[in-house]
Amino acid sequence: MMEIKQKVDVAIVGGGMVGAALASGLAQHGFQVAVLEQEVPPEFDSSADPDVRISAIGAASVALLRQLEVWPQVLDMRCAAYRKLETWEWQTAQVSFDAESLGLPELGFMVENSVLQRALWQRLQQQQVSLLCPARLQHLQQVNGGWQMTLDNGEALQARLVVGADGANSQVRQLAGIGIHGWNYAQSCMLISVRCEHPAGDTTWQQFTPQGPRAFLPLFDRWASLVWYDSPARIRQLQAMSMPQLQKEIQAHFPARIGKVTPLVAGSFPLVRRHAIRYTLPGLALVGDAAHTINPLAGQGVNLGYRDVDALIAVLSESRLRAEDWSSAAVLMRYQRKRLKDNLLMQSGMDLFYFTFSNRLAPLRVVRNLGLIVAEHSGVLKRQALRYALGL
Repeated sequence: MMEIKQKVDVAIVGGGMVGAALASGLAQHGFQVAVLEQEVPPEFDSSADPDVRISAIGAASVALLRQLEVWPQVLDMRCAAYRKLETWEWQTAQVSFDAESLGLPELGFMVENSVLQRALWQRLQQQQVSLLCPARLQHLQQVNGGWQMTLDNGEALQARLVVGADGANSQVRQLAGIGIHGWNYAQSCMLISVRCEHPAGDTTWQQFTPQGPRAFLPLFDRWASLVWYDSPARIRQLQAMSMPQLQKEIQAHFPARIGKVTPLVAGSFPLVRRHAIRYTLPGLALVGDAAHTINPLAGQGVNLGYRDVDALIAVLSESRLRAEDWSSAAVLMRYQRKRLKDNLLMQSGMDLFYFTFSNRLAPLRVVRNLGLIVAEHSGVLKRQALRYALGL
């Protein structure tokens, strides 16, 4: 019989941006937590170029990171506040949002994924959290009072609750036999780190084209991140180019307001929509990309993951205070009820945008641009839409 090395309240598979935040929050509430992660996030190097992977962190996500005492460490490394957001297809049909209209100092922050992961990992090292790294999950088996997990080194771990925070191809989801609905979009996405001729400013913008959006995300100093959506074949073509060739393509296909930019590194990925059929089983829950992936059009991916984290921490801590069986199916269903509908709504909203703006039909172009003009002048409705997107 296999020896159980450790018994914990909660075992979180995946110590990335979402899993580490959940671990930190549960540890704050007195849960005994173990995190399984394949590799330690690299040390922060202030002289290094920015990570090509960037997240737009909204106000509600910043509030969660403050609560976890992680945000000061992010600020000590680097991030960039953005205060305005503009989107358009025709220049005459532009919608703009600004922090001032909501009485906020900023709409959010552009943060490199590696910075966020490092800050969270440092926080976990200060807390009573068992960090199993490098570690990979191999088997998952239901036992009385929870789950038994077998790791790749042959060790076993027992937990009352297992949480899959292990990304879009979640092993926890697969081993637990939870199915997904999903499809591939007819687009891929390219992220390009660029140096700008002038300071990047505090406005993020997005232009819709029939091939897909082109977006500009300001970073620190003169750095920015460009997001280029296009057909998979076109993105493969761009990915194969040298940086000087890519620079010419950017100048030809991005709006003139971008000015002169020098690309330094690029990465691409296909766009896939996935949604788990359910988020929970007795003693098991999914969070973040393990539960849902979304078209990254509005940068909502990690923010939805943080809403999952907030909801799961609230459900588990409140349940334990009431002396309930906090890992039971009934309690975990409260988490599912809180999050499934919201995530589905956001996914569907992004899909509506995607299908509406990835269409060349002339009548539809007129309708969608009229829609943007109406949105720009809708006052209260516009502010409410922004508040919802920021999680306020």
